Amino acid sequence: MKNIVIFGGPGSGKGTQSDLLIEHYGLGHISTGDVLRKEIKAGTELGKTAASFIDKGQLIPDELMVSILATVYDGFGKDHVGVIFDGFPRTIPQAEALKSMLEERGHKVAAMIDLDVPDEELTARLLKRGKESGRSDDNAETIGKRLEVYHRQTQPLIEWYKQDGTYHHINGLGALDRIAADIQRVIDSL
Repeated sequence: MKNIVIFGGPGSGKGTQSDLLIEHYGLGHISTGDVLRKEIKAGTELGKTAASFIDKGQLIPDELMVSILATVYDGFGKDHVGVIFDGFPRTIPQAEALKSMLEERGHKVAAMIDLDVPDEELTARLLKRGKESGRSDDNAETIGKRLEVYHRQTQPLIEWYKQDGTYHHINGLGALDRIAADIQRVIDSL
């Protein structure tokens, strides 16, 4: 089983590379944003609880987020080939909680794939995406704040995963096919 954490700043290509990995390996995909929207829309108890935090502009507590992810993860069944975690973990406590949740099931994170892209390129990509898609959060001010939060809260995970022995650096600049091939080499070596 190959559970993969796909990691990188906003606009680094996590969603695009996740789609390619799903197609190539048949992995499941857990995107925290998609999961939360689905749970809220379905009106599940977890969704209602999550909405109560979101509606107040608060972050969802790690314990609740891991509970939601565990439910989705278990939904893939016992014989799945692995899952891509996209957008989670974002903090060291979340990484620790994910590790514990997987260990309870006899599973683990096989690799943390870090799509490394300089801030200038991330900003350019997000501004372009904002113009093409109309996403309101892809504007210069919001992008700057998202990058600041990423560097302050999320980037420390790199050292955590290095110590865990599962960290893999990928140059996220260049041709899509080359980046995908680099990621596949890592996964094939696990």
